Amino acid sequence: MSDFPTDGDKVIRFAETFLTLGGSFMGQPFRMMEWQKDVVRDIYRLDPETGKRVHRTYVLGVPRKNAKSILGAVIALYQLIADKADKAPQIISAAGDRKQARLVFDEAKRMVMASPELKAACTVFRDEIRCNHNGGIYRAVSADAGLAHGLNPSTVTVDEYHVFKNDNLFVALNTGSGMRNQPLTLVISTAGYDIDGPFGKLYQRGRRIESGEETDSSFGFTWFGPHENEEFDPGDPAVWERFNPAWEILNHDEMASAYRTMPESEFIRYRLNGWTATQESWFPTGAWDARSNTDDPISPSDEILLGFDGSWRGDSTALVAVRLEDLHVELIDVWEAPVGDPHWRVPVVEVSDKIRETCAKYKVREVVADPSRWEYSLQELGEEGLPIVEFPNTVARMVPATQSFYESVMDERLTHSGDPTMARHIANCVLKMDSRGARITKEYKSSSKHIDIAVAAVMAHHRAKLWRDEQKPEPQLIIA
Repeated sequence: MSDFPTDGDKVIRFAETFLTLGGSFMGQPFRMMEWQKDVVRDIYRLDPETGKRVHRTYVLGVPRKNAKSILGAVIALYQLIADKADKAPQIISAAGDRKQARLVFDEAKRMVMASPELKAACTVFRDEIRCNHNGGIYRAVSADAGLAHGLNPSTVTVDEYHVFKNDNLFVALNTGSGMRNQPLTLVISTAGYDIDGPFGKLYQRGRRIESGEETDSSFGFTWFGPHENEEFDPGDPAVWERFNPAWEILNHDEMASAYRTMPESEFIRYRLNGWTATQESWFPTGAWDARSNTDDPISPSDEILLGFDGSWRGDSTALVAVRLEDLHVELIDVWEAPVGDPHWRVPVVEVSDKIRETCAKYKVREVVADPSRWEYSLQELGEEGLPIVEFPNTVARMVPATQSFYESVMDERLTHSGDPTMARHIANCVLKMDSRGARITKEYKSSSKHIDIAVAAVMAHHRAKLWRDEQKPEPQLIIA
């Protein structure tokens, strides 16, 4: 029990009386974990003099897999059905896009349909839940829908605020709730990588209030995760346990697998709830160097795939080999623009001759090439009988290819020749993160830090994995 007045215990009793779990625990009674009870009691903290809720805005930071969406659904349903603070409540679940906005709403809808008592008390529509005894309405909106103005919400739950590009929806919903008796805006999110963005600013305010630097009793804040400048080992299971409040029910083997297969910055944000910089190194320190193997270079009898990433001027062009048998990676050649020479052009004839020479020397299954600016030269090579396969450097292709390469390095399924130029290109890569996934890119478009060897290696490795896994599709785009 808390040492302050709260309505949180009413919420807990409501949840444990009427609600059930979903997913792998479908139909089982909902039982709040102790950390959830503590948070709920704090959200519903009361002013001892007025008896009203203290907090109008509450920020809860929790790593993924800790049942944060179900907690948002619990609070939304309590506010719709059982809370007495506002007559005719209007509950809004908000998120950055339509799909995310429906996660909490659909979980709440499932709970209602699974409870005879709540099903009798509510009328459930596809996009709305109505409470029959108080006229309350619960619906979901998203930042990309433009439906916020004109609403008068008594309660707003905001899911994954870190993906919001601006605060327009957040401000509109909070402005709309201004005339409510005891409005509540609950933000439940993992950390992001833009500390100066909408959620980053809200987070920093919470930290200032937490430390006593700023005073505002209307703003509540609970954060499970590191401070933005805290030093910790993201690979330490003790750290995982410390930052994940639901550690006792998490799949620890899955957590270890996530650490091996996810980019470190992504793992820190999503699984440890730690803020990271916008531009993140691709691999943890030392991970690439640890995969060096100079004892078994590629020989002419080896079957290989070549990766080719070309430019025209001011950048670099790279040709990389990946041995099919064991995914060993070697740099064949690279052509880089000299620093400060704006007139340098890629020696196209020399590059084409190197591709011919390499195909004559080794057993080359494919030359995997980004055709941008090299369509004519690649077509010419294809007409000569070289196995040229197009691999446009698009988001749809590079996201899975980037992930596959990362997993091979982290799971020690890949080795490389230890070439320092290749290591430099790998180190120059940063991850671009958005809703479509993570892929390697330059730190900024005009950067002189080349990454073409890395791109070529990623493309060749991805196709080599398809050959090794006997999943090689027929090339959809082949120049012949």
